[in-house]
Amino acid sequence: MKRFLIFISFLTLLIGSYTVYAETEKNNQAKTLKIKKVDVDVKEFSATDKRFIKEEEEKLLARLVEAEAKGEPYEGKVAVATVVLNRVENEHFPDTIKEVIYQKNAFQPVKNGEIQKPANEEAMKAVKDALKNKDKNDCLYFYNPETATSKWIFSRKVVKKIGNHAFTM
Repeated sequence: MKRFLIFISFLTLLIGSYTVYAETEKNNQAKTLKIKKVDVDVKEFSATDKRFIKEEEEKLLARLVEAEAKGEPYEGKVAVATVVLNRVENEHFPDTIKEVIYQKNAFQPVKNGEIQKPANEEAMKAVKDALKNKDKNDCLYFYNPETATSKWIFSRKVVKKIGNHAFTM
């Protein structure tokens, strides 16, 4: 009987040690996966510096361009799309087109519902050209000086004017 109890104690000790070892391995694997996940979430760009976005976000951006730059020259439409793309790449703004567009008080068409209207072919082409980086501006904001009411936006340095819009940093 004494030998049996010693055997059971030894077996319990062995199983307990294995459980601790297995749990330690499990925790280490979870940490490794977390580190890998962070690396995967980094924004990616191709060697040609072409920007890649999902088709759904491309259509959303085109609807914003249509709503914000209707009646503006084509160059202004590309510049509006570029502002949104620049924000996505800037650390002070959200990381996706959808998040940038729907950021609180960022764009009037979101507030007034114009964002829900379909984009025309010119707006879609402007987005494609902006994605190809044809406008090469670093602007993060644009506004119409005739209709803007924010004193803050008037404090920004105007980099260029296209049509009725001023583009700023």
